Amino acid sequence: KKAEKDSKAEQAKVKKALQQKNVECARVYAENAIRKKNEGLNWLRMSSRVDAVASKVQTAVTMKGVTKNMAQVTKALDKALSSMDLQKVSAVMDKFEQQVQNLDVHTSVMEDSMSSATTLTTPQEQVDSLIVQIAEENGLEIMDQLSQLPEGASAVGESSVRTQEDQLSRR
Repeated sequence: KKAEKDSKAEQAKVKKALQQKNVECARVYAENAIRKKNEGLNWLRMSSRVDAVASKVQTAVTMKGVTKNMAQVTKALDKALSSMDLQKVSAVMDKFEQQVQNLDVHTSVMEDSMSSATTLTTPQEQVDSLIVQIAEENGLEIMDQLSQLPEGASAVGESSVRTQEDQLSRR
């Protein structure tokens, strides 16, 4: 919840910077907003993983109870084996073990994919998309300024001066 609030606050800063025609500051605030949004999503993922672990622990506790029951069943199976086909009993046990292994593999794959889904960098497309979204919501015209602004410029007015200086220094 806090990360979501911080993201909204950063979006408000983006709006204010855009109103002041300071697109570079808006980019920084947009990066912060996206970072906070991703932080909130990461907390949600972590919460989900903790729930999954809690579920696994609960399953382990249940399995412990099942194991006790299986010990009792084993004694009964020993008595029944004299009249039953040993190959059938073995096949049933092998199938049970294979299903447990498959469940562990699926759980491991899910955990790995969830942990690898987190990123540490803020993609430029997300930053530009957020700036455009906020500008559109507030009726601000920044599209021309955004496309012309070089990475190092701090305001819209500086972009043309820097571009001219760069062209002169290249000659």
